[in-house]
Amino acid sequence: MGRPRKDRLVAFNPEISFFKPRGIPMLDLAEVCITVDEREALRLADLDGLSHEDSGQCMGVSRATFGRILHKARQTVADALINGKAIKIDGGNYKMVEEKRWFSCRKCQQQWDVPLGLGRPKECPACGQDDFHRFLSQ
Repeated sequence: MGRPRKDRLVAFNPEISFFKPRGIPMLDLAEVCITVDEREALRLADLDGLSHEDSGQCMGVSRATFGRILHKARQTVADALINGKAIKIDGGNYKMVEEKRWFSCRKCQQQWDVPLGLGRPKECPACGQDDFHRFLSQ
């Protein structure tokens, strides 16, 4: 038995969950499905232009795992575009998170946020110490 899948962190959830070619009734269309985490991978890499390393950090997975998620999403979207299929966005192993990460300095108790994708800060912006920790939200 394999290891259970880890939830991927997703920071953006638009209300749109379906795309289809214009002018073709749904009854006449084949449908493909991408998961919410695959859509997030497309957003981070192709829309926001983040590296696989930074995107993987945002989603809480390794660079290699992010690459596999992104590859599958691109294949599915390419199939839909080339072959005129509808795209349904549904399911996957994911957890919704805030778009910012919060940190707290252990020395001066300064708290600050860092947008996803910028990596871990090097030091506290108030005192310059590197002894700080991440917490979930304020």
